[in-house]
Amino acid sequence: MARVWKCSGLRWSADGPVLAWWGGRVTALPRGKRVAFAVPDGGARVCVGARGHACPVRAPVPGRATGARCEECARLDRAHSVAADTLADDPRPYRVYLAWFGPGLVKAGITARERGPVRLLEQGAVCFTWLGTGPLMSARRAEELLRAALGVPDRVPYTRKRAVRAALPRDAATRAAGIAELHARALALDGWPESLAPEPFRAVDHWEVFGLGGAEPAVADVVELVPGGALAGELVAVAGPDLHLRTGRGVVVLDTRLLRGWELVPAGDEGPRRGFPVRELGASSGGAQDGLF
Repeated sequence: MARVWKCSGLRWSADGPVLAWWGGRVTALPRGKRVAFAVPDGGARVCVGARGHACPVRAPVPGRATGARCEECARLDRAHSVAADTLADDPRPYRVYLAWFGPGLVKAGITARERGPVRLLEQGAVCFTWLGTGPLMSARRAEELLRAALGVPDRVPYTRKRAVRAALPRDAATRAAGIAELHARALALDGWPESLAPEPFRAVDHWEVFGLGGAEPAVADVVELVPGGALAGELVAVAGPDLHLRTGRGVVVLDTRLLRGWELVPAGDEGPRRGFPVRELGASSGGAQDGLF
């Protein structure tokens, strides 16, 4: 019987991206690696729990949900988080940043200084610059100021990030120009928190880190995992939580957040399988087809 694996998510570090598994194991994700896995027949996706604790009722989770948690566990996980503004007394210094995902697609955000650029890698930021460093609530006020004064959002859907990757400029200077003017305008705003030390413009580019220079545009993305389905391909790029896999029909994007909550086995261990549902990128219909292969 094939060994069952449970994915706990994709993580970024100084050594690159890895898939982490329950039990502590990790799988490095170098470009060119073959990725092949399946969901056993009769499998079901269940809530992954919250803050290190299993879901007490093993609640079912929809296949298309990226959160992989039931409503109650999602609420518990979000409690005491920076994103929920429940850590006002966090003494750590925070950084405000501008992240560029493609032409016209920029967001503002904050991250603990000790995390370095990891948050930007997790979000799939192709290029970014720091704006300032200071206390958490000052960073929050700056983020709100940018949203109100410059119209820079603090969130960008992953579907939009994927959509613009096919049209990214290949020149690093052009990518940096997408945030250079905004950086200058941001630091010139009235109301910039005095306790937030401004930082000079310095574009940090993830084009090569993600492997986007050698990856042809994706033709589809996986909509959800289903029992009895499988996926196999050569890894050509990793951006944020997304794996870009070269398959028999072209490059397909897999959001690794869809893996969480499923029990997975190596593809081929239990005979031929059908593909997972995918959505054609750029298709006018916007619908999903039956399978990948």
